[in-house]
Order: sequence, then structure tokens, then C-alpha cells
Amino acid sequence: MLKHALSVSAFLLSSLALGQAVKGGDVVVTSFGKDYKSYLSAPASATPKPAVILLHSFDGLEQGYKDLVDEMAGAGYVTLALGWQTFEKEPSDDVVKALVEDGLKFLAARKDVNMNTVGLTGFCAGGRYTMLLLPQMKQFGAGVAWYGFPDQGGTAAKPKTPAEFIGDLSTPMLIIHGTKDQASPMASIYTYVQKLDAAGKNFKLSVYQGEPHGFLLKDSVIADTVASRDARRGMLNYFGEWLK
Repeated sequence: MLKHALSVSAFLLSSLALGQAVKGGDVVVTSFGKDYKSYLSAPASATPKPAVILLHSFDGLEQGYKDLVDEMAGAGYVTLALGWQTFEKEPSDDVVKALVEDGLKFLAARKDVNMNTVGLTGFCAGGRYTMLLLPQMKQFGAGVAWYGFPDQGGTAAKPKTPAEFIGDLSTPMLIIHGTKDQASPMASIYTYVQKLDAAGKNFKLSVYQGEPHGFLLKDSVIADTVASRDARRGMLNYFGEWLK
């Protein structure tokens, strides 16, 4: 089931060695009467366990994100990657929020999910959605935003920026970013976390020196780099602390 095995982390390999098999495949999540092509992977055990919703980057639900979903399932999380670009390259914030809400309903219908321990993670545009939706949706116990855009907004489709919702944030959030990110400059992230700190919010910032935007993947698969491996371990450790 796992593809591009050379890029799969040692963490996943050790999980599989312990017998924690994963079951991944394409699924459909219906929102506003439309069927969104998504991907789900879950540990074989039927025991209720933590779950994570994953929001891919602006480049779509690439193979690397499916491999990451399998990796997270190997670590014990029922993980659902929502194909939020199924019908539009750049849907409105309201459309994505509704899809995430319906993703939560999809997970709630499963007997192997503990809905009291659900996390949210996203990459690039999905990182922005993570920053934007965590303050608005209290169902999540923790979030991980990979190279997001805290100041992007101000259009009809994206009326507000994530930074405008800082006051409403009550969920712990890990922010992962690279110093050579040109799409989302590091300076904007530092400004964002300074505001989070001033507001007394619970967050952690992991900065990777020299890493560009989108460093998790290379050529659409998980990058075999120290930064990619370490950031994935950091995400799993963070969810492990908060999704109990």
C-alpha cells in the first residue's frame, strides 16, 4: 500500500514493525451536495483513536500527502486528507470551512475515531486554512500549520486574514516554517507569533534554517531530507502531546 518506500520515515517503519498496519484508500466526502475526492488511512484496530484532518497545499492532493496520511495512520491516527480543490483551484474560505465541517462529520460516523481527540494540519494554502479555522472551529484539540500565510485575505473569497482571528484562538498550534520561504516570508511569521505571544496564546514555532516553501515534498513525494523527517516527527510528537 505504501508507495515510494525509500521516502517513508524511520518512525513509520518502526510502527509497522510493531504490527501497526495501515489501510489507506480514496474516499468521497460530500459537502454542499458535491463529492470531494479525498484520501483516508487508518490503523487496522477498531478501537477508537485520535484523528487528524489534513489540508493539502495549493498544488493539490499530491502523492506525497497520501504517503504522509499513511505514515500518520502508522503512528496511530485515523487521517483524512480532504481534496479541497476537487471543483475549484481556489475556493472561498466559506466553502473550505464547510468541507472541513463535513470532514468532521465523516470521521464522526466511524467507530474507530475518538471525536474528543481530533487535530488539524495543513500545508501552504492548507497552512493558512489551519491558522484561519482553528480559532473558528472548537472541535479541534491541536493544529499544525506548515508554511502558512497569516496575513493573506482581504478579498471577496477570502475576506479575513488568519491574524484577525488571534483573539479567538484557544487551540494549541505548532507552526512549521523555513527561513528561505519566499512565498510566505519568515518576517511575517515572526510578526504573527509575536501577536500570538502578546495575546497569551498557546503555540510552538519550529524554524528550519535554509528551507524553502513546501520543503515537506520534492517532485510531489515526501522529501528524503533531515528537515522533512524532523518536521514530520515534530508534528506527530505535538499531536501526541495534545490529542489524548
